Amino acid sequence: MSEIAELFYPAIRWDATHGYEGERAGIEEALKLGVGGFILFGGPSEHVATLTEDLHSRSKVQLLIGSDLERGAGQQFAGQTALPPLAAVSSLQDLQSIRRAAAVTAREARELGINWIYAPDCDLDIEPNNPIIGTRSFGGDPEQVGEYAAAWIDACQAEGVLACAKHFPGHGRTTADSHKELPRVETDAETLRETDLVPFRAAIERGVASVMSAHVAFPALDPSGAPGTLSQPILTRLLRDEMQFTGLVVTDALIMEGVLAGGEAEAVVRALDAGCDCLLYPSNVAKSEEAVQRAIDENRLDAEKVHQSIERRRRWARWAALSRETNRPVRDESGWSTQLAEQVVHMLRGSLPPLEQPWNLVIVDDDIGGPYPAPSRDPLISTLTSGGIQLAMNGGGMDPKATIVALFGDIRAWKGRPGYSTNAKEAVRKALDGASTSDRLIVQFSHPRLAGEIPGDAPILCAWGGEAVMQRAAARVLLRELAANVAARSTQAAG
Repeated sequence: MSEIAELFYPAIRWDATHGYEGERAGIEEALKLGVGGFILFGGPSEHVATLTEDLHSRSKVQLLIGSDLERGAGQQFAGQTALPPLAAVSSLQDLQSIRRAAAVTAREARELGINWIYAPDCDLDIEPNNPIIGTRSFGGDPEQVGEYAAAWIDACQAEGVLACAKHFPGHGRTTADSHKELPRVETDAETLRETDLVPFRAAIERGVASVMSAHVAFPALDPSGAPGTLSQPILTRLLRDEMQFTGLVVTDALIMEGVLAGGEAEAVVRALDAGCDCLLYPSNVAKSEEAVQRAIDENRLDAEKVHQSIERRRRWARWAALSRETNRPVRDESGWSTQLAEQVVHMLRGSLPPLEQPWNLVIVDDDIGGPYPAPSRDPLISTLTSGGIQLAMNGGGMDPKATIVALFGDIRAWKGRPGYSTNAKEAVRKALDGASTSDRLIVQFSHPRLAGEIPGDAPILCAWGGEAVMQRAAARVLLRELAANVAARSTQAAG
């Protein structure tokens, strides 16, 4: 076992058919090598807790086990609290909601054996053509994003879980997806310092445990055109020296094309040389570890610098281990999260029509692209039907009095574009133009600004994202409105 292995954090993914068993060989090899931790994707809560307990108990080193939980632990793990996107929560302009969202997420993560959350997103939502940030951001105002990110970090780390400010020095201006290619941001250095870096400064001042690098080129900060993850001017001179960050620097996932031009082995060597401490989601730990050792032997890498990264990792792993031993009760926050999700659903255009039954529900799904399927749309359907709605799908089986178009167009990795496709917009137009009903409504499960792309003048209800929590929230808002309309008509009739 080599100390170098502590720099690596391979992925463990839940499979609906085989659970974690398909990952067993990789887990055994990683533990034997002595990796510093893992990143987890998916799984029922009880299986996640069993897995992490096994990992923590068998590892020869104290582990940092992380997960992408920007939208609550329920974003990844069934049975945990799911929350709206960060943009939706920030739209309420309520710091207490942001703090509570972070605290709930951290408590549930810690209970599952996860001690590192790759959140919050400190990127600015300032580029409408950005295909990967959008609703993941707290917004477009640098000072406000910094304030909200700092509040999130403070509440998360108060629960004994490491937070992570990402994606340094900012992914908000990109028009390409770093999962698929290397984006370039041509903005001048002064503008970047006065805007994009502001939330990261706030995060550092609040004592954030870690910062995640961006697989994005910033020629104004590093004329070589290297992605931030592989850039010494960006990670050492800017982040470490100028901004005086002393915590962990972690790469974004090493399976992403934005960092793999020279292959994974070369990427990990260059990332460490640039100033990274932790190498996230390697596909082959053993080969990458050998590449690091070879680079040290050939004096391409400074052995002392690598040792400092290992020691920095160990300090935060000890901090997380001590925090895990502290008894902090986990509260049931399902009622609050349900209320929060409903609170962020709002009208974007027009007002809600009476929506008399039965309804014709037309689903237009533009959440395509990438290796992973879009979420099921059953939460929307089942919540409506269990609430008593007589529902036809695509006009079949009954004479509807209202037409509801559920339009899904989320930000998704590997999708490669924001906005709606031509086919999706045409499907919406056909559904509404062909409707025999006077009551028409579009429920948009995506960023509010995308309403400008939707043809026609039908009212639009914004539900921010297509995850199950927002589908159910939108359905409950519609049910509540329908009940109010029925009650009003009954009152008028009685009068």
